[in-house]
Amino acid sequence: MRSLLSLFVTALLSLFLASAALAEGSGSKVQGFYLLTDYPSVTLRPGSTSTVSLELDNRGMAPERMALHVDGVPKGWKATLLGGGQPVGAAMPGTDSNVSLQLQVKVPADAAKQTRTLTVQADGGGQKLSLPIDVALADQLPSKLSLEAKLPELKGGPSSSFDYQFTIKNDSGKDLLVSMNAQAPQYFDATFTESYGSQQLSSVPIKAGASKDIKLSVRPPNLVKPGNYPITVTVAAGDTTATTKLKLDIVGQPHLTLAGRNGLMSTSAEAGKASTFPVVLTNDGSAPAQNIKLSATAPSGWRVDFQPKSVEQIPPGQHTEVQAHITPSDKSLAGDYMVNLQSASQGQSANGDLRVSVTTSSLWGIIGAVLIAIAILILVGAVARYGRR
Repeated sequence: MRSLLSLFVTALLSLFLASAALAEGSGSKVQGFYLLTDYPSVTLRPGSTSTVSLELDNRGMAPERMALHVDGVPKGWKATLLGGGQPVGAAMPGTDSNVSLQLQVKVPADAAKQTRTLTVQADGGGQKLSLPIDVALADQLPSKLSLEAKLPELKGGPSSSFDYQFTIKNDSGKDLLVSMNAQAPQYFDATFTESYGSQQLSSVPIKAGASKDIKLSVRPPNLVKPGNYPITVTVAAGDTTATTKLKLDIVGQPHLTLAGRNGLMSTSAEAGKASTFPVVLTNDGSAPAQNIKLSATAPSGWRVDFQPKSVEQIPPGQHTEVQAHITPSDKSLAGDYMVNLQSASQGQSANGDLRVSVTTSSLWGIIGAVLIAIAILILVGAVARYGRR
């Protein structure tokens, strides 16, 4: 009985140890260096240059310098390993990281139409990695376009100009005439130009394997409401298309205008006496105009006061009226004068020129007439007295 119990316990212990070992093995991470590509078999066109994206992975290992080279390059072909856009002969990925590489293949125009195998090698740290890449040749390749927006989301006010920069790439084996189209909300103006030009475009030629930088300028209508507006850009050549989504975020802005009642900007005043002129402030923007300050520029010796001196807020599409109290200098002569009225709010401003026709009082007219009469009498007396001599 005791021996049977001992065997049973031993069997249970063995089963537990085996299960633990199995669990530990199944949960262990993959370790080592790996040379990878998404496309180990590609088709190229004779006389063209193409690249294949590679990746050198380090999974759980200490960093090692891995020498790189390409074997099996046919005569007349040229194969170069690139890293960061430059030819490289070695790479060193850190622990649990990777290094992006490109295999650039230049095929001569007279290359025979048969499949070749190029083998990318990575040696280092006692390891030798091999990645075979099959390269087939064909005279005509399917058209392929790619479209990339550098900044797909822009933000600004209703009066802003939104400029999106694009790169259109022709990944096919033949030259293409690429048409461009932007689907924007109603009344939005969308135009394509060259990246550093002003000529509007509807299509652009792109050589095989080349790319072109394009700018899309979008201008919203004046009365656009704040919000997010989607824009879809499509490029096409034959039966090949590429599409990207854009976003235009319009934030509200106030827009002030200043005028007199009924739009009139003229008034009259008497020298030395205050005159009141109604000033109408209008916010035809898409956000409230807040803390509006009023000021004026007037001839020397004049005084201009506002009642009230500031306006706390004008909602979008609304207006308010303030009173400008204008007092010309008591030394002002009769005639027309200009007073510039100004308002400012949150970087927004509005101004208008007010023509003030100044008159003088009748008392000053009488005094002036008396002074002129006295001057004439003095002049007549002088002529009469000195004229006899």
